[in-house]
Parts: sequence; structure tokens; C-alpha cells
Amino acid sequence: MKKILIFYASYGGGHLSAAKSIKQYIEKNYKNCKTEMIDCMKYINTSIEKITTDSYKIMAKNMPWAWGEIYKLSNRGPVAHISNMSNKIMSVKLIKLFKEYKPDIVISTHPFSSQMTAELKKYKITQCTLATIMTDFAPHNQWLVGHKYIDYIFVSHEGMKKEISKKDIPGEKVRATGIPLSNRFLEHYDKEEIKKSFKLDANKKTILFFGGGEFGLGKDKTVNILKAFIKNISNKYQIVVISGKNKKMQENFNAIVRQEHIQKDVKVLGYTNKVPELMSISDLVVTKPGGLTITESLASGLPIVAISPIPGQEEENAEFLEDTGIAVWIRKKQDPEEIVKNLLENEEKLKHMKIRAKLMAKKNSCKNICEAILGKATK
Repeated sequence: MKKILIFYASYGGGHLSAAKSIKQYIEKNYKNCKTEMIDCMKYINTSIEKITTDSYKIMAKNMPWAWGEIYKLSNRGPVAHISNMSNKIMSVKLIKLFKEYKPDIVISTHPFSSQMTAELKKYKITQCTLATIMTDFAPHNQWLVGHKYIDYIFVSHEGMKKEISKKDIPGEKVRATGIPLSNRFLEHYDKEEIKKSFKLDANKKTILFFGGGEFGLGKDKTVNILKAFIKNISNKYQIVVISGKNKKMQENFNAIVRQEHIQKDVKVLGYTNKVPELMSISDLVVTKPGGLTITESLASGLPIVAISPIPGQEEENAEFLEDTGIAVWIRKKQDPEEIVKNLLENEEKLKHMKIRAKLMAKKNSCKNICEAILGKATK
């Protein structure tokens, strides 16, 4: 029986979601495999994990510029060196886990756990196969520390593969499989029934608006962008707004809908587990450009309007999407109404964005990652 450790860390939800998707795919498709999923930072020290995750949340919410600077500085120079040394020191805390569990394979969805495992391989504490899964659309050097001891590097697209292969890393190690995706996005849905269940007009196009994120440019900017869409939907579009667990944003969105007397064409939802179903009926998605949501949007063939990116990886994601013709990025100082009006009136541009999204989508990411590591499915 192959023993597999899947590492993640709680800095944003994408690392955890990628880990879950991989675990579910292995358990469904491979017999004789035992999988364990572990938050590497929490395992090492719960106090350190709490301090670092809380600091990340505070910076991302209240001082996004500061997080952006740390992101840039951690790519190279003294800050990168401090981060690398810290991970080398903390890797000692994983020795007990490795000696007790004796993993044959480690799959890492966060750079810290990749670095720590690579360090343990360097000193022959483990001889496991190490696979790193990058969860964004632009590379960062922290993912590549200890690459000599990493057996597989899975990235979101061919451009990343080419860029990483220039860094003296053998090309055969790097595979453009896409970011792991829930198998729910591979299912076929009855679009008419879904629209009916959400009391949506079957004859109108649907805009899916994610506005509940706790990080980014803040509620005022998000509210203004939603207003811009409401003013320009005419008779062709309807909007589904997801505020998630952000109750204040939900109240703000509902107030706008009442104020504009547009309850018929704008539905505000709180937290929902029906994102795959809602994406299946949508024609455009408005979202912060996190790696997971982008992956889901591409798999659903949706053009993207990128809003409120956190400086650092999300801004790089937004830039990549815009450069490849998949997205329009509404920047902080731009007038959202003008951008939204021009986009919704330009059907040819939207059609082109949709084509680009479908071409970039990698729906079988979990299958391709697991087959690279484990071979063909055994079930």
C-alpha cells in the first residue's frame, strides 16, 4: 500500500481546496493508497500558524500594499533568504511525522511544505517522491527552493512551464496540468432546472458576481462595481451576487437592489455550495482573481472581470488573464461604469474571451496530476 501525505497551509483557501480535490480523486480512483491531509504550519506549531495566518489576513485586508511588498521581497534577496532559513529550521519539526508515517509520496500545495520536505530529502530523512502543485497563474521563487529534491512541479499553464524551465530546472519535472479542480465542475447540469431553482429568467444571460471576499480593495469599490453592472444590464442580463459569509456585504448588496428596484433581475445569495451549478448557467463571472476561482471559471468557459486583487499573486493572476484575452481587469483608479458598459455592449469581445477561457481550461487536472505520480487509475 502506498502511503501519501498531502500538505497544505491556511494562507487563503486555494491551497486547501487543491489538496482536498487531489485527496478525493485518489480515494475514488486508486486502491491500495492511504492518504493523509495535513496543515503543515499547524502541525509544526499552532501558535506560529495562528500568528502568521492572522498577520496575512490583517495585511491582506487592511494593508494590502504591505503584503504586496512582502510578496515581491520574498521572491529574492534578504527576505527570501530569511523565509528559506526559517523553513529549513522548521523542517526538523516534521521528522517525527515522516518517521512514523513513512510516506512514499508527498504532495504539497504550499511552497513552505515543499521546502521543508525537500530539506528532509536532502538529508536522507525521507526518500519519498515529492510533488509540488503551484496554485496561482504566475510563478514565484519560493515554490522552487530545493527544486533539486522535487520530483514533479505541476503548474497552471504552458507559459509558467516555459518560464520555470529557464531556471536550470529539467523540463521533464515541470508539467502544465492546471490547478486541481473539484470533479463537480466536470458534471453536466440541467441549466433550465438550475435557473428555475434560483428563480432566474430562462431567456436572459447571467452574470455571476462574487462580492463577499474579506480581502481586496474594500466594500466601497466592490459596491460601486456592482452598481455599474446593475446600470448596464438592460433587458439582456440578470445578476447573481454571492456575498459568501460576509454579512455586511450581503446587507449592502440587498440595500442597492432595493434602492434600484431591481429585485427581479438581481438575486443576492449568502454562502452557497452551488458554485459549479451557478457557473454552468452563467455567461460572465466577476471575481477577485484567486487561483481557485479562476480555475473554476476557466473550466466553466467563462469570461472574467477581475476586481479587487490583493497585490502580489492576485495582481499577477489578473495581469496574466488580461494579457491572454480571458479577462478585463478593473483597476483601483478606473471608472467601473465605463468599462462595464463597453464590455457588455461588445458581444464580439465577450465571445472571444469565452473562447480563450475554454482554450486555457484544464478540466482533467486532478486526473493528469495523479496519473503522473501514481500511474493509471486502479479502480
